Amino acid sequence: MDRVEIRTNTVTRADWDGRLSGHAAALQQHWTYGRVAESQGARVERLSLWQGGTMIGVAQLLRRRGLTVLLRGPVWLADVSAEARRAGLRALARRRLCLLATPEQAITGCGVVPLITPRHHAVLDLRADLPVLRAAMAGKWRNRLARAEASGLRPTDLHRPAEWRWLIEAEASLRAQRRYRALPAGFVLAWDEAEPGGVLACQIAQRGVPLAGMLFLRHGTGASYHLGWSGPEGRAASAHNLLLWHAVQGLRAAGVGWLDLGDVNDETAAGLAHFKLGCGAVAKPLGASCLVLPS
Repeated sequence: MDRVEIRTNTVTRADWDGRLSGHAAALQQHWTYGRVAESQGARVERLSLWQGGTMIGVAQLLRRRGLTVLLRGPVWLADVSAEARRAGLRALARRRLCLLATPEQAITGCGVVPLITPRHHAVLDLRADLPVLRAAMAGKWRNRLARAEASGLRPTDLHRPAEWRWLIEAEASLRAQRRYRALPAGFVLAWDEAEPGGVLACQIAQRGVPLAGMLFLRHGTGASYHLGWSGPEGRAASAHNLLLWHAVQGLRAAGVGWLDLGDVNDETAAGLAHFKLGCGAVAKPLGASCLVLPS
């Protein structure tokens, strides 16, 4: 096997975006994610991986407080062997003595020490026609959607930070109550500034009072669910089913080909997992979070 080589300063923003556009690259490997991380104090390295004179992958690394992490990467641009993926990961670690990584695909073997068991993310392919996407929904999910549509509730898009600020604040309050972690509230504002048109938010309101809302981040030809909130009336009306279907239509119209709905955890959030998979998404396994030792 040819040695995997790491190169720096070889990929421009336009080239990075172009290479990722044909791949279902995660939010964390998008150029804008790095820009936002830099604005919040992280150091960012964007590297390319080469083998036999061919670029086989790119990786965006974040360094904060002496710790280097690789989130949902590298993005492999070619069909490379498991051995080459491990060699590439260890070559990246060689730049920083060690590396904490959560690769998109399972990477095991010498020099890769698993720390946390692999997770699954719900990914919805948006490239099919809308009738096909709707037919792929679980029966109960589709029935809830139909009831929400028949109720007369209508989703509306939120175009400016002032319009979706309430949603960020409501979700932050819920997060504090339930004690789960997420990216800071300022992340969405920074994303909106760095990626014009990169925030898609929508809500359902009744007599001017929000019942539910959802917010998504666009990145290239993909998008990721970022946060959502629903009050008791919204849950009773299946507002999130209607909002997600509305968002799917908007994202498809904007040229988005796939939607990452986030972590699927049947043990601690079974209801949320059923909601994500019920819309027709597929559970995609990630690699285990691991400590990577240099080669």
